[in-house]
Amino acid sequence: MKWISPARLQNLGIQGMNRRNLDFIGRYNERRLYPLVDDKLKTKILANQYAVPVAQLHFVVRHQHEVRHIEGRLEGLQGFAVKPAKGSGGKGILIVSERSGDTFVKPSGNCLGLDDLRRHLSNILAGLYSLSGVPDVAIVEDLIELDDCFQGYSHEGIPDLRVIVFRGYPVMAMLRLATHASDGKANLHQGAVGVGLDIATGRCLNAVQFHRPVQVHPDTGQKLKDIHVPDWPSILVLAARCYEMTGLGYMGTDIVIDRSRGPLLLELNARPGLAIQLANNQGILPRLEHIESLAGLRPEPEARVRYAMETFRG
Repeated sequence: MKWISPARLQNLGIQGMNRRNLDFIGRYNERRLYPLVDDKLKTKILANQYAVPVAQLHFVVRHQHEVRHIEGRLEGLQGFAVKPAKGSGGKGILIVSERSGDTFVKPSGNCLGLDDLRRHLSNILAGLYSLSGVPDVAIVEDLIELDDCFQGYSHEGIPDLRVIVFRGYPVMAMLRLATHASDGKANLHQGAVGVGLDIATGRCLNAVQFHRPVQVHPDTGQKLKDIHVPDWPSILVLAARCYEMTGLGYMGTDIVIDRSRGPLLLELNARPGLAIQLANNQGILPRLEHIESLAGLRPEPEARVRYAMETFRG
């Protein structure tokens, strides 16, 4: 194992957890605003109020007695996503890509029965996946359809984009690609591939899996260096608009691209992780400090995006 000194990390502009928590999360995120992003249902309602596009909500399961009769509410749904409203790190998310009667098929091909689905919903309500173990609610929403631009780049699941937004400016971005190891979820800790993206163009800069550099997708063999996210400025504007929507100064915005509906806000995170620096192979601190040094903030999201694209070009 190779080690690197703290001084070297500082010279590289790497942001550590303490610096993130004290200087950015603690300073720029008011505690009263956390419930807006810690609860996916509240985020979805808020996004609708601000005309920020999100996946369609089918229904919410709030009480254990509703679980017994869930088959009636699922009638007519062939594919859907089940999520804990207060979950984190992708835990508790269940994707059903197709079904045959009371048999529900995951993107991996594994099948679940109606009792399995009831058990999963019951666990969500009991708080098994919630941030602090408190009782939760289950969200059932529309299934995202893979955009053609990502064919071969994601396996058994839908990729998503994480954009770090600081004081309304997008400062760093990565694409997270689902793998068999991650069970079709775009979660780096579970084995998804993280692809660092050039803020100016949306093109691949670097890629990692399990914190190690990779050149191709481990399941499909597709070369990652060829990735170029389409409609990139619109995606950054969508991320930047979340600053006005939530009032949070430092956050992670998670966005998916649906085949027919285009970019959609998936969720927001008031405590975004640090692995995005590994995916980009560079530290985020110089960019954050640059934004802090600005005398005045540009009022329009489009203007902030243009500034970030010009300033942080990879």
